[in-house]
Amino acid sequence: MVAPTVKLNNGYEMPLVGFGLWKVNNDTCADQVYNAIKAGYRLFDGACDYGNEVECGQGVARAIKDGLVKREDLFIVSKLWNSFHEGDKVEPICRKQLADWGVDYFDLYIVHFPIALKYLDPSVRYPPSWTTADGKIELANAPIHETWAAMESLVDKKLARSIGVSNFSVQLLMDLLRYARVRPATLQIEHHPYLTQTRLVDFAQSEGLAVTAYSSFGPLSFLELNLKHAQDTPLLFEHATIKGISEKHGRTPAQILLRWATQRKIAVIPKSNDPTRLAQNLQVTDFDLEGSEIEAISALDKGLRFNDPMAYGLGIPIF
Repeated sequence: MVAPTVKLNNGYEMPLVGFGLWKVNNDTCADQVYNAIKAGYRLFDGACDYGNEVECGQGVARAIKDGLVKREDLFIVSKLWNSFHEGDKVEPICRKQLADWGVDYFDLYIVHFPIALKYLDPSVRYPPSWTTADGKIELANAPIHETWAAMESLVDKKLARSIGVSNFSVQLLMDLLRYARVRPATLQIEHHPYLTQTRLVDFAQSEGLAVTAYSSFGPLSFLELNLKHAQDTPLLFEHATIKGISEKHGRTPAQILLRWATQRKIAVIPKSNDPTRLAQNLQVTDFDLEGSEIEAISALDKGLRFNDPMAYGLGIPIF
């Protein structure tokens, strides 16, 4: 099965269901990408700070070599890290990431966070992190309009077909849309029943941005990071509301959570090492939830954010 697509505001088609590459181990990454392609996945959501783009590219190359797909069948996403926001740093790091993937262009290249950190040359440390080489957090002075102009040049040079943003607020989107020569095609945000961000989703979609949800299963992705508020939060898979709807439709709780998003035209990027769950996560557009069920799931909203630098002790109050 191959996921249906959503048309972006520049005419390109983006799969509604993709494979997220955050926390995919380097030693298994190439195989996981290859197996995901074999299972029908066509969108792969990566980032340089995930530290596995070389291995991702190896999986893609093997799949192309074996005739499973052509490059044009895939929708490869990567992200600009915070320490490369200055205008003259954007293209060089994008080209490095393309080389790591072994491709000529990204289908979508995203500003990862709306914050500029001090530049650290990749030869000193790579993948990048939130801190400088001596472990400090230092901000840079690059405003978003400088970063975005450099992002637009990637489109001009055909290094990226589409560009987008992640973790932006409504106010930041409003500001960006005032001057963007190339409009952002997508907004990627943390989105699950405990954090519905309804106003942000509605605004982005009303402005023609496709919304992609990450961490669709709520606290599950953050348990291994030892975040206390994730460990203290009931798992969505075990919530009575989700389980009841799951049993009614004969689908897994994961499929219910993903359909809750995709039925509202929100793209999702789950991942799994298990072949059965890998296939199940892709099969989330062949059934519909009732309106009352969507409302019941949305009513679980607690405004509970897990991917917050403050939760990691970084002292950067982005949200």
